[in-house]
Amino acid sequence: MGSWVRVLLLIACILPALVECRVRHYKFHVVTKNTTRLCSSKSIITINGKFPGPTLYAREDDTVLIRVVNKVNHNVTIHWHGIKQMRTGWADGPAYVTQCPIQPGQSYVYNFTITGQRGTLLWHAHVNWLRSTVHGAIVVLPKKGVPYPFPKPDDELVLVLGEWWKSDTEAVINEALRSGLAPNVSDSHTINGLPGTVANCSTQDVYNLPVESGKTYLVRIINAALNEELFFKIAGHNLTVVEVDATYVKPFKTETIVIAPGQTTNVLLTANQKSGKYLVAASPFMDSPIAVDNLTATATLHYTGTLSNTPTFLTTPPPKNSTQLANNFINSLKGLNTQKYPANVPLKVDHSLFFTIGLGIRPCPSCKAANGSRVVASVNNVTFVMPTTALLQAHYFNINGVFTTDFPANPSHVFNYSGAGPANLQTQSGTKLYRLSFNSTVQLVIQDTGIIAPENHPVHLHGFNFFVIGRGLGNYNPKTDTKNFNLDDPVERNTVGVPAGGWTAIRFRADNPGVWFLHCHLEVHTTWGLKMAFLVDNGKGSKQSLIPPPKDLPKC
Repeated sequence: MGSWVRVLLLIACILPALVECRVRHYKFHVVTKNTTRLCSSKSIITINGKFPGPTLYAREDDTVLIRVVNKVNHNVTIHWHGIKQMRTGWADGPAYVTQCPIQPGQSYVYNFTITGQRGTLLWHAHVNWLRSTVHGAIVVLPKKGVPYPFPKPDDELVLVLGEWWKSDTEAVINEALRSGLAPNVSDSHTINGLPGTVANCSTQDVYNLPVESGKTYLVRIINAALNEELFFKIAGHNLTVVEVDATYVKPFKTETIVIAPGQTTNVLLTANQKSGKYLVAASPFMDSPIAVDNLTATATLHYTGTLSNTPTFLTTPPPKNSTQLANNFINSLKGLNTQKYPANVPLKVDHSLFFTIGLGIRPCPSCKAANGSRVVASVNNVTFVMPTTALLQAHYFNINGVFTTDFPANPSHVFNYSGAGPANLQTQSGTKLYRLSFNSTVQLVIQDTGIIAPENHPVHLHGFNFFVIGRGLGNYNPKTDTKNFNLDDPVERNTVGVPAGGWTAIRFRADNPGVWFLHCHLEVHTTWGLKMAFLVDNGKGSKQSLIPPPKDLPKC
C-alpha cells in the first residue's frame, strides 16, 4: 500500500462519521523460549514468548499492520490463514510464494484490510515446520452495531488445538527427509498449548475453561496441529455449530465436531449442566492405515464455584477411524444463504479442473532406511519444487526462469484412482502454476489416490474462499456425481477435507489478482510436494490489480 494511501486511510479513520474503520497495530517479536511439556524441556520458537501466540483481534473492514521482528537464527514468515488479502498478496506470507522469508535480524510489516469477512481464523508460520509452535488465533468481530445471526452469547472463549513433539520439529522433518521415510508422529496433542492429564509424568498441564452456570459461550475452536485431524467434544454438553472458517452456517447441534489442520469452527456452548468439572477432549481422526499420535489432549470445563478436588465428569473420545461420525458432521454443514449472507455460488464455470492428490515413491540411493527410495507427494502427478525467488515477485517483475504456467488441468495418467494405482507411476518435478484470467470462475474436483495408501487431505486455498458443492467416496464420475451437486446452500470455506479414497468438488471466482498457493495442510504432505499455485492476472484498472510491493518486502 503506497504511503499516500495510508495517509488517506488514517485521515478517513479519524472521521468516523464519514468512514467507520480502524487501523490496528501489532508487534510480533519472533523469539525463543525454553518450554516444558510432558516432563521434558526444549527451546521453541514463539511470538512474544507465548505458545500459542497472541490472539489478533480486529473488526470487519479494519486495516491491520503487524510488524514482525525476527530475533531468532531461522528464516520466518507469517501467514494470515483465511484472510482473503484482496490485492495485497505481498502480505499473505507463504515463503517463496508471495515473499522471501524474513531473515534473522530483519523485520517486515504485514499490511492488509479485512474486507467482507468476520469470524474466527488463525495465523501461523509458513516456512518449514515452524508453525508447530508459531501460531495463534485471529478473531474478526462484525462491524459495530451488526449482530451475529444467532443468539448473542454472554461471553467468548478461544481454544487452539495443536500437537507437541519432545524433539525439535525441524530435526524431526530433516531426519525424515534424509531417511526417505515418514517423520515421527507427535508425542501429544494440546489444548491451548497444554496436553492435559498424561501418564508417566508427575506434572499435569491441564487447561481450564471457566464457565458460569446458565451462561452461553461462543467457543472459537482452531486446529493448529501440523499433521492431524481431530475430534473435539465436551462431556455432558451439546455444541451448536454456527460458523466454520469465518463463514456462518445453518446452526445444528452435535456432541462431536471434526476439525482438520487449518480449519476453524465456532460453536455455542450453554453451561446448563449441574455445577462441576467436565472433561474436554481432542483426539485424532484417521481412517487409513497411517500412524498417528494416539494421545488424547484433555482440558476441563470448570463451573464457577466448583472445588478443585471435585471429580470430573468424563467422556469417551470416538474411535480414531470413526468415518461415519466425521461424514455426518461434514454433511451437516450448510451455508446460511440469507439475503444478508448469500451463497454466491458461481453457476457458470470457465475452468473445469480435475486434480489428483496423494503420495508416491521416487528413487533415492542415499535413503538406506527406505531401501533406496523416498516418499513424495504430488498434485496431478507433479511434485512441486519450491523456487528460490518468490513466485509473486517473479510474476510482478517479469523475472524469467522461476516458474512455468503449464500446470495440467487434468492428470496425465488415468487409472483407478481410489485403488492401489500403478506400481511404477513416478511423479515429475516442477514449479508449475495454473493461470486464470481475472474474474473467471473455477470448478475444481480434488481426487484422493490410493498409491501407498488413501488418506484424508485437508486442502487449503490462499487468497479465496470457495464453496464445497460435492463430495463422495471412490472415483469421481462427472456424468453422475454432478447431478448431486449442492448449488443452493453449500458451505463456504478456505480449507476442505478430501476424504480418504474419495473426492471433493469446490467452486470459486478468481477475483483476486496475484499468486495463490493451494496445498495440503498436513505439513508433512506439503513438505513432500503436495502443493501448486494459481496465477490470477490483473483485471481492468487499479482496483482490479495487484498493488505494488511495499518497500520493506524481504529479499531472498
